[in-house]
Amino acid sequence: MRYVVQVEIGEKPSECAYSALVPDLPGCFTTGETLDELQQNLKEAVEGWLEVARAQGWDVPPAPTGFLLQIEVPA
Repeated sequence: MRYVVQVEIGEKPSECAYSALVPDLPGCFTTGETLDELQQNLKEAVEGWLEVARAQGWDVPPAPTGFLLQIEVPA
């Protein structure tokens, strides 16, 4: 399965370099110091979310319900 992931870059040195959330899976989020670490943590977070969801009988979206879009505007 593929899901849309929203990634943010940390602004403070004390924060993790990256944080991410999966909008289609409420409460599914993680952080990482590098993009590689973030991707590994995301995989584990999504797999864990899906395991709990199935055990609890929650609805699991079979595909993304939306997408992320970037736009550019004059500064």
